[in-house]
Amino acid sequence: MKILVTGFDPFGGETTNPAMEAVKRLPATIAGARVVPLVVPTEFERCATVVRSAIETEHPDVVLSIGQAGGRFGLTPERVAINLADGRIADNAGYQPTDEPIEPAGVAAYFTQLPVKAMVQAIRAVGIPSQLSTTAGTYVCNDLMYRVQYLRATEFPELRAGFLHIPFLPSQVVSKPGQPSLSLADDVKGITAAITAIVTAPTES
Repeated sequence: MKILVTGFDPFGGETTNPAMEAVKRLPATIAGARVVPLVVPTEFERCATVVRSAIETEHPDVVLSIGQAGGRFGLTPERVAINLADGRIADNAGYQPTDEPIEPAGVAAYFTQLPVKAMVQAIRAVGIPSQLSTTAGTYVCNDLMYRVQYLRATEFPELRAGFLHIPFLPSQVVSKPGQPSLSLADDVKGITAAITAIVTAPTES
């Protein structure tokens, strides 16, 4: 099995992004599956283009995208992506959509094919907080999750795909009193556990 794991670059004035840093530090093989890391731009118009190119080149069985979710306390696998782009801030290309469909011809929402409940259990089993999420927001994280699902529906039917949000790093909350954070080592540990569940757990209905 081959798993393409993507992580966004820094955005919103931050100098780092835990998603990018964690993806770079993942083991090359997890539970017998080959891990292919990929850094993607935090841009509505480009993120899925970069991932699509990697899908064509690497032919992965699974795409797992990782994104930063400031304010969350643990790792949160996402259950659904919605066909809506609405940026509270501009992306890294200066683009800030307002209430726009991601794919005008697309369905309203897509559910992940990944075993999200098993992922939550696996992350908790290694001592990292985790809970299931039913909203990936309306920013670039949701945009990428939706677009990869659209690619799956229209071009790559054998692909399984999903999204995992992770909290701020401790260095990012020094000037953000009250905001939760998680160490990079714990991010990597939790993501590794989630990928192990993807490889070993049966697909959920």
